[in-house]
Amino acid sequence: MQPRKRFGQHFLKDASILRRIADAVAIQPKQNVFEIGPGQGALTQYLHQPSLARYLAVEIDRDLAPLLPGKFPGIEVLQQDVLRADLTSALALGAATQPWRIVGNLPYNISSPLIVRLLDYVLAHPGSIQDMHFMVQKEMAERLSAQPGSKAWGRLSVMTQITVDVEYLFDVPPQSFDPPPKVDSSMIRLTPIAHDDLPVPRKSLDKVLRLAFAGRRKRMSNALKTLQLNWSRLAVDPGKRADDVTIDEFLAIAEQSQAKQ
Repeated sequence: MQPRKRFGQHFLKDASILRRIADAVAIQPKQNVFEIGPGQGALTQYLHQPSLARYLAVEIDRDLAPLLPGKFPGIEVLQQDVLRADLTSALALGAATQPWRIVGNLPYNISSPLIVRLLDYVLAHPGSIQDMHFMVQKEMAERLSAQPGSKAWGRLSVMTQITVDVEYLFDVPPQSFDPPPKVDSSMIRLTPIAHDDLPVPRKSLDKVLRLAFAGRRKRMSNALKTLQLNWSRLAVDPGKRADDVTIDEFLAIAEQSQAKQ
């Protein structure tokens, strides 16, 4: 079956890479696995095992989705767009006894909104997800794992790293896929951080980040002028640019901004 451009399909075909992903995920018996975009089941064959508690897959392609249960007995398949799927209902059964292992070769065009959606799910359902392993565009992996002071450091880096630990695992060349994408890909691991509620609502932090990185060449005092912050009460240098501001500093800024509302 030919990959469909409208779904951003690039089927992973390199057996050595597939084995490497399976080794990195290290699925164990009686676990719950949620695979996003299994396609023809190339990775599924390395992850699926009869001893699992559940193997749930979401596949948007209506021609591919019905074929998967025949290849992998016991697999459950949702023929849906994962961005619109009711994750709470889909993942509720089983999460009480075993957290979910989530894995997927993500289409580049949905990776950012999907990861943000999953981060929101992690915060709303503590303990329900053990980890997430994703194949994404290399540039996306660099943004997710970036550190302050680097060009890749941005809003997505902060919003991700306040919720999960990000591990950059390995790169994958275009020729490992059919058809080959025009860019390199990377495998990442996201592991939820065990913490109580964030000190500020995510919306308040997101507002600060949008302003800061929209004017990333400006001093923070100028980029965040509309927030009317009292910089003398913040342990943050107002002369910094957003590229150099740490997560804790952004949280402190958002906390003061929230208090003024």
